[in-house]
Amino acid sequence: MAQCVQSVQEFIQDSFVPMVAVLCSEDAERVTRKNNLSFPELLRPFCRLTSEGHLRDPNNQVVVVKGLRISVTGINTRPPQSPELHRLLSRTVSVCQPPEGSPANVFTAGDYDLNISDRTVKASVPWYSDWKETLTQLSSSKYYTATTPWFETYRENFLQSMPASEHEFLNHYLACMLVVSSCEAVPTEQFLKLSQEQHRIQHSGEYTHPKWFIPNTLKYYVLLHDISEGDEQRADSVYEDMKQRYGTQGCYLLKINSRSGSTGADEQMPDPWSQYLHKTSIHNPVSATTSLQTHPLQLDHLTDAGYPGNDASQSVNNVDEMRPQKQASGTSHTSPTPRGTCLTLNDHDHIRQFIQEFTFRGLLPHIEKNIRQLNDQLVSRKGLSRSLFSATKKLFGGGKVPEKSIAELKNTAGLLYPSEAPELQIRKMADLCFLVQHYELAYNCYHTAKKDFLSDQAMLYAAGALEMAAVAAFLQSGAPRPYPAHYMDTAIQTYREVCKNMLLAERCCILSAEILKSQAKYSDAATLLIKMTSEDSDLRSALLLEQAAHCFINMRTPMVRKFAFHMILAGHRFSKAGQKRHALRCYCQALQVYKGKGWTLAEDHINFTIGRQSFTLRQPENAVAAFRHILINDSKQSAIQQAAFLREYLYVYKSMSQLAGDGSLPQLPLPCLHSSQTRVFFGHERRLAEGEKQAATHVSLEQEFDRDLSQLWRELEEQVVSVANRGTVPITFQPSQCCLNSQTDNLRHPLAIVEEPIIVEVVFRNPLKVPLALSALCLLWKFTLKDFSGPEDGTTRETFDLNPFQTTALNDIIDTQVIPEFTISPEETKVARLRLLPHKTGELHVLGVVYNLGTGEVGDSEGMWLVCVAGSLAEDLMCVRGQQNLEIQGPRLNMTKEEKTSVRYGPDHRLDPIITPPMPLLEVFFINFPTGLLCGEIRKAWVEFVNVSAVPLTGLRVASTHPEFFTFGSATSDLTPVTPTAAEHCSAYKTVAMPPSVATMSLVSPAVFGVTSGDQPVVAEIPLSRGVLGPGEALQIPLWLRGPDREGVHEINFLFYYESTEKTAKLSHRVLRHTAFICASRSLSVRATASRSNTLHSRERDTEEQQEAEEKNASMLVFVDVENINTSEAGVREFHIVQVSSSSRQWRLHKCINPVGDKDSKLTSRERGKLCFKATRCRTEEGGIVSCTTPCADFFFRRGLQMQRKSHTPQSGTDDDWTSIVKKCSEVELDIIVLWKAYVVEDNKQLILEGQLHVALQTIGKESCSLSQKEETQEMVLLKFKPDVPPPLSKPSMEQLSHLIKTCLHYPESYDHPFPQKSLCMVPVTLTLSNCSLAQVDVIVDLRHKTTSPESLEVHGSFSWLGQTQYKLQLQAQEVYRLFLKACFFQAGVYNLGTPRVFAKLAQTSAMCETSQQSAMPALIIVNSI
Repeated sequence: MAQCVQSVQEFIQDSFVPMVAVLCSEDAERVTRKNNLSFPELLRPFCRLTSEGHLRDPNNQVVVVKGLRISVTGINTRPPQSPELHRLLSRTVSVCQPPEGSPANVFTAGDYDLNISDRTVKASVPWYSDWKETLTQLSSSKYYTATTPWFETYRENFLQSMPASEHEFLNHYLACMLVVSSCEAVPTEQFLKLSQEQHRIQHSGEYTHPKWFIPNTLKYYVLLHDISEGDEQRADSVYEDMKQRYGTQGCYLLKINSRSGSTGADEQMPDPWSQYLHKTSIHNPVSATTSLQTHPLQLDHLTDAGYPGNDASQSVNNVDEMRPQKQASGTSHTSPTPRGTCLTLNDHDHIRQFIQEFTFRGLLPHIEKNIRQLNDQLVSRKGLSRSLFSATKKLFGGGKVPEKSIAELKNTAGLLYPSEAPELQIRKMADLCFLVQHYELAYNCYHTAKKDFLSDQAMLYAAGALEMAAVAAFLQSGAPRPYPAHYMDTAIQTYREVCKNMLLAERCCILSAEILKSQAKYSDAATLLIKMTSEDSDLRSALLLEQAAHCFINMRTPMVRKFAFHMILAGHRFSKAGQKRHALRCYCQALQVYKGKGWTLAEDHINFTIGRQSFTLRQPENAVAAFRHILINDSKQSAIQQAAFLREYLYVYKSMSQLAGDGSLPQLPLPCLHSSQTRVFFGHERRLAEGEKQAATHVSLEQEFDRDLSQLWRELEEQVVSVANRGTVPITFQPSQCCLNSQTDNLRHPLAIVEEPIIVEVVFRNPLKVPLALSALCLLWKFTLKDFSGPEDGTTRETFDLNPFQTTALNDIIDTQVIPEFTISPEETKVARLRLLPHKTGELHVLGVVYNLGTGEVGDSEGMWLVCVAGSLAEDLMCVRGQQNLEIQGPRLNMTKEEKTSVRYGPDHRLDPIITPPMPLLEVFFINFPTGLLCGEIRKAWVEFVNVSAVPLTGLRVASTHPEFFTFGSATSDLTPVTPTAAEHCSAYKTVAMPPSVATMSLVSPAVFGVTSGDQPVVAEIPLSRGVLGPGEALQIPLWLRGPDREGVHEINFLFYYESTEKTAKLSHRVLRHTAFICASRSLSVRATASRSNTLHSRERDTEEQQEAEEKNASMLVFVDVENINTSEAGVREFHIVQVSSSSRQWRLHKCINPVGDKDSKLTSRERGKLCFKATRCRTEEGGIVSCTTPCADFFFRRGLQMQRKSHTPQSGTDDDWTSIVKKCSEVELDIIVLWKAYVVEDNKQLILEGQLHVALQTIGKESCSLSQKEETQEMVLLKFKPDVPPPLSKPSMEQLSHLIKTCLHYPESYDHPFPQKSLCMVPVTLTLSNCSLAQVDVIVDLRHKTTSPESLEVHGSFSWLGQTQYKLQLQAQEVYRLFLKACFFQAGVYNLGTPRVFAKLAQTSAMCETSQQSAMPALIIVNSI
C-alpha cells in the first residue's frame, strides 16, 4: 500500500473530530466576505490546537488531549445527495495528479526497478534511464515507497463527507457558534434570533439534517468586530454585556480586518487557506451551491467526439477531462483569488486564540460534563435495567450470544433505538471518549455496546460498535491488547451483506487497511481491499485496487506480477470512472513489469490502452509511441486485430501530424527497415546484349557478393595500377567499389561521378499479417556543394536538405526518384531500389527514406484482405507521411588493445558518397565471343570500346586472371581483315607453301608479343589512335582466344583500366569488369619423350665436315604421341596434325622421321598416332619458333605465364649450386607446339576449327603431356602453433647423378685373328668419356668387372682387359676424354665389350661417394678365326 504523509494514528484522529456548527448573521457574513472567505473557511486553517488540553474522566483521572482538531462548518439543513457526493469525490481525485517535475520515485522490488511517477507515461522511451544514480540516492533514504496523494485526498474528503447516521454520533454536532457582527444595532437581539433558529433546527422535527450529538447543544456566542470600520469601544461594551448574559466561558469577542483591502496591497501576506479550499464542505448551506460553480479547480466538461468509438456520455463521473499537463497538483490553479487581504498576522493570532479559548473553556468542559452525566445515567440504570436485561436473556437462554454467521442473523438493519435507549447512551459515551482521545474507556464502552446490540440483533449498531472498538483498541497507548482484525472483518461483512451500506463498509475497509499496513500485514490489507471492489462504484474500486497493488509490492518478498496485474485492473476501473489520467498512469506503471518478458499479448493490450488514453488526453506523441510498440514487435495477434491496431495508429498519427503542422516528419515504425542490409550501387545499370554484341558484365545489384572474388578483383586492379604507375602502387590507392554492402570496406567515403546515378537498395520487411501500401517513396538526403577543381579538399559553398514534403524541389541539384506505389505483402521482405542523379559536385549524405504509409487493404464481405494499389479507392484509405532513418553501424574495431577491451564500432560511409567532377565512362562490347571451345582451339573474336561520356579517356589497359586465354596480337601483326564479317571465314594462322619435312627457323623475341621476363602477369595495353578515345568514339580490334587446356567450365575475368585526360585529385582512374564463362571440350592429347643419342662430339673442330658431324652427333630423338580423346560431343569428325614446331634456346627440331611420309596425320575419334623427330643443338642462344606470327606465338609465350605463376622460386645460396648442376645434366628445355585442324559438322555445315597444343620437355627420358595433371586437394592439417622444422636441403637423386658422364666405346665390329697361329687375340678399344655437366667431375673407370650372370655367359664369351684395369681421372666441364684399352680374346666368338664400370662425382663435394654411371648399350664384337 502506498505510503501516506500522515501516520495511521494521526489519520484516524483527524478522521473523527468534534463537529461544531456555525450560524452567522448577515452583517457578520459580510465582514468575513471582505477576505473572500466565509466564517467557517476563515477558521479552518486554525482549527488544530497547538497546545495540550486536559479533562477528567468519570473516575476523576486526567485525560491529556494532544493535537486536537475541531471541524467548524456551516449548518446545511439539506441532506447530502449521493450523486453530489460522487461528483465531489471524483473531482478531488481528478485534480490531484502527480507533479510532472517531481523526482522519479524508484524502488527495487525483487528483480525489478520500478518507477512510480508520472514520467511513466513516456512509453516511447525506456521507462527509466538513469536508474543507477537514483537508486544510489534512494538507498540512503527511508522514504522510498510510492505516495498516492490522490488517494489521501479522496480518503479525507470521503470521511468528511460521510452523511450523519442514527447508529453513531461521531459526526454529529457537539456545539454551535452563533456569530454576530458588532455593527448590529442590537447584537443581543440578533444572538437571540440565531439561538432560536438553532433550537428550531434541532428540536422542531422539521429537519432531519444535520444531526446533533445531545439535546443540550453547547451554544457559543461570538461577537465579530471589524476593526477597520466598527467602533471598538461599542464592541467592548457589547462584549461586557455578553459576558454578563452568557458567562465568560460562553462568549468571545473576535477582532479581525485590521487593515483595509487596498492599503498595503504590495505587502506579501501568508495564505494559509489555499491548502484547505479544495475541501469544500457539503455542510455549508451558503457556499454549497456557489462552490460547485465557481470552484477555482473545477474542470471543464470536454468530450472527445473525434476519437473513434469514444462515447462522450459513458460515465457520470467523467470529470477528468482535457486539462493541460501543466496543472501539476490539486493546489495549483490558474487565476488565484486573494484571500485574507484585510487580515494581518495579529488577526491570525486572534483567530488562533479564539479557537483555543473556545476549545479549552467551552468545548472540552462541555464534553467532560456530558461524559459524567452519561456515566451517571448508566450507573443509575444499571441496577434495574441491566439486571433485568440479563435475567431476561438468561431466561430465554441468551446469556452469551451464540456465534452465528451473518447469513443466519435476521435482517435487522432497519431497527432503530429511541434516543433515550441505554444502548445508545453507552454508544454516545463511547463516541465522546473517542473524540477526546480517551481510547481505553471508549473501547470498554464500545465493547459493552457491541454485546447489547448483538443480543438485540441490531446489526447496523453492532457493526458500528465493532468497527470503533477495533480502532479504539489499536489507538490505545502502550497496546494493552492486540488489534482485533476480526472485528473489522465482521463489521465490513455486516455493512455489505446485511445493511447494504457500501459507504460504511468502505470507511471500515479504509481504516482497517491503514492499520494492517502499519503493522506490515500487507497481504491481509491487500485481500481486504480487493474484497471491497464492486460494480457500484468504479472510482472506489480503482483506488482500492491501486492500493492493493502497492501492498503487493511492499511485502517482504515483493509480488511484482501481482502488482502489475492489479494496476491493470485499477487502470481499467479508473477508465470506467472517467479518470483518464489515472488510468493512463496505472497502465504505464504496469507496463514496466510486462515489457520485454515475452507476454506479447498482454503487452499489446497495455500499449493499445495507453495509446487510446493518451490520445483522449491530447497527448498524441505518447499515443503514437504506444501504438508504435504494438506494431514493431513480433505480434502474435490475428490479422484482423493487427489491422485494427494499424488503423488506430494511422488515425492517431494523422491527427498528431495535423496538429504539429509542417514540421519535421516523425519516425514511422512500419515497415521494418533493415539498415545493415542496405546496398549502394554507383553508375549506370548494365546494358543487355544487342544481337551478336555482348556487353561487359561489370557489376550489378543482381550479383551476390563474393569475398574471394572481390579480393581477386582488388589484386587485379592493384596489378594494373602498378603497371600504370611504373611498378609502384600509390599510397592513396583506393580500390574501385561499384556496389557497397555490409561486407565491403566502408571505412572511406565512396566516390561517385557527377551525372551518373546512385542507386540505393533498401530492404523492407512487413512484420504484420496484413499488407502495407507505401506511396511516394523516395530517399531523404543532405547535400553540401563543394568545388573540387581548385584545392585538394574542395571549397564549401552551400548546404541543401531535401524537404520531405517537396521531393522534387531540388531536382536541379540532385534528381530524386519517387516510387509512386510500393506494396508489401503480409510478412514479406521486399527490396526497393531508389535512384539519385547528382548534377553538382560535393558531399552527399543519404539520411533515410520518406514515404506515405497506408493500410493497403479493404475488408470485403468474406473477411479477406484485398490489396488496393491505385484508383479512387486508394484515396479513401487512411494514409500518413513519415520517414525512417538509415542508421548503419560500422564494423567492430579490434586492432588496438583498447579496442579489444571495449566495444567500439568504426564508421560506415556507404551512404556518404563524395560527388566528384566528370570522368570518362567506357563500355565494352564483345562480338562473336564464343561460349564453348575445344581445348587449345584458336578462335578470333572482336572487342569494341565505346566512350559514352563527354570526357576523353586514355591509358586503356586490360588485365586478366587468365592471360594465356586471350591476346590482341603483337604490334607487328597484320590487323587485316578490319571488320568481324570480313574475318568470318579466314584461317587463324598464316601459312607458307613449303615441303612438310623440311624445317625452317626464325628468331623471335618474347618481348615482341608483350611477354617480359618478370613474374608479373601480363597487363596488355590497348593501342588507341593518338592515345585518346574521344567522347562518343568507338574502337574495334580483334581478340584472339585459345581454349583452356583442361576441359570443363572456366571463369575468366577481364579488368579494363582507363584514365581521364584531365587528372583529378579525387579519382585517378576507373575500371570495368567482365566475367566470361568458357566451356572447354576435349580435343587432342599430346605426349612427348626425349631420348639421348649415343654419339659424342669432340672439342676439336677443323673442318665443316667435322661441324656437320658434330651436329649429327649432338642430337637426340623426340617422340610425339598424339591421341584423339574427343568423344564427338561437339560434332568433331576428325583431327589433322598440320604442323609441329619447337621452341628452345638449345635445341631445335631438325628432321621429321615420319613413316607415313609427307601426308598430314589424320586422327578420327579414339585414334592415336606417333611421330618421331630428330633434334639438334642450336649454335645461338636465342630461341626460334617456326610459327612466329600472331596468334601462334602469342599463345605460346603467354602459356609460359601460367607456368611462371605456378612455379616456385628456387632456393638461393651456394649450398645447392651443385644440385642444379647435376639437374642440368638431364634437362632438355625443349617446347613442342602441335598445330591441328578439326573438321566439325554443325547444322549440316562443315566447319574447320584450328588450334594448338603445347608440350614442355624438361627431362631426358621423362614423358611430358599437354594436359596438366589435376592438382590433388590438400588434406586438412592440424593447426600448429610451433614453427615446423625447416625441410632438409634437397639432394639430387641417384638417377640424376648417374647422368654426369656419358660413355662410348669405339672398336671394330668384327676382327679376324689366326687363333691356330696365335692363341691370344689383342684388339684395341677406345673408351670415350664425355662430361655432361658444367663442373669438374672425378671419374673412376673400373675394368675388372666381369659379367657373372650365366645367361650372359651363354650368349657372350669371356674375355679379359690387358694393361691398367682401373683409372682415376678428372674431367673439366664438358670435356671429352679418350682411354685407349686392349681387349684379349682366347677364342673366336661374339663378345660384349660393355663391361667397364664408370663411377663419377663432382669434384667439389668431398663427402659424396662416386655414383655408378649409366652404361651404354651392349657393345658386341665378332672375333673370327682365320
